[in-house]
Amino acid sequence: MRGSASLVPARVRELQVLLFGRRAGTLTLAGQRLGFRYCAEWLAQPDAMALSLSLPLQAQPFDDHQARPFFAGLLAQVTARNDFARLAHPGSECAGAVRFLGAGQELPAAQAHAVRWLGDAEVLDLLEDRPMRGGTQTLRRALAGAPDRLPVVFDGARIGLPLGGTPSSHFLRAALPGVEHGVANAAFCTALAQVMGLRPAQTQFHAVQGRPFLLVERYDRVVDAAGRPQRLHQEDFCQALGVSPETRYQHQGGPGLAPCFDLLRRAARPARPQLLRLFDDAVFNALIGNHAAHTGSFSLLYAGKETILAPFDTFWSAAVHPALAPKMALAIGSQYDFSRLQARDWERFADGTGFSREHSRSRILELAESLPLAARRLHSAAGRVYSGNAVAERIVALITQRCALTRGLLG
Repeated sequence: MRGSASLVPARVRELQVLLFGRRAGTLTLAGQRLGFRYCAEWLAQPDAMALSLSLPLQAQPFDDHQARPFFAGLLAQVTARNDFARLAHPGSECAGAVRFLGAGQELPAAQAHAVRWLGDAEVLDLLEDRPMRGGTQTLRRALAGAPDRLPVVFDGARIGLPLGGTPSSHFLRAALPGVEHGVANAAFCTALAQVMGLRPAQTQFHAVQGRPFLLVERYDRVVDAAGRPQRLHQEDFCQALGVSPETRYQHQGGPGLAPCFDLLRRAARPARPQLLRLFDDAVFNALIGNHAAHTGSFSLLYAGKETILAPFDTFWSAAVHPALAPKMALAIGSQYDFSRLQARDWERFADGTGFSREHSRSRILELAESLPLAARRLHSAAGRVYSGNAVAERIVALITQRCALTRGLLG
């Protein structure tokens, strides 16, 4: 009789999927399997937009294999074990302009920047992942999305929780457990990226009761002419490529850098400026030891009628922390160990970008020659959280070593 259980229809749960506040389709969960279908009203609009490049506009439904990469990436691994209806929590804030409604729910009435402002003790509760004072749930459990990025509103002085459908403006990011000076690490590497002319997400260092954290400005949020915050749509490269977040690391079977360049070449217009930015981001990540940068670390931002490479969020050096994985998530050529790179690996990297080997070599050398001096100057700057910091000092040493190795291979 054990086999007869498979004959019992799985309970089907549904969520209405909204894009820019309008119903775009229906997400279903039957057992462990997801499904998605655009609604006819959405498809009938002349300006209808697809949720993802991997979910093109069509009347036919998408099965679990097709739907899971986008929604699992958006909702932090949807399964039957984590209450499906929780994803439609009225306060949920996802990446981009997607929102969800459960059965019988309606969008909260529009409110003018409704925010519950928090005191220092409540902010500390968020950082410690403790039940908030006066409540029974932590923000990490109440909101959909990645567990290490907490969506909040920041007005330049106060931190608060968005209410009534108000878009968040920032992500609050604490240090990873067991990673010494992780916040200073990210602050230093992000500032270095700005010095080098890259476009990281705008990041500020803060501390409450001695606990450091970062506030990262959301690039998928804008303020309209009336001063109201609005959502922009975005998706990461795993979602756009139809790759499940479980395989976002190349050495786990996920895509490498070449498919990322191919995707951006197809999606962005004009493509060349965006491809140059992706090139610099990839080389910079390798030189600073950002081994955690994977396919899902890059995103497409749909800004009006333009599709561009989103600002990178957030640069940091994993290589200076011995306890973390020594492998790069994305290989250079066919090599995951930076210390074993050969000139041919950089040539294969260049071939995958679509740029000529000579152009690639010139730009890599330009970055490798200017980066060590920029890092030393930034580390010695007074009044910064990373000024004289031991981890930042190790990052400078690692950058100096890696840049020298690169110049020796390509110079």
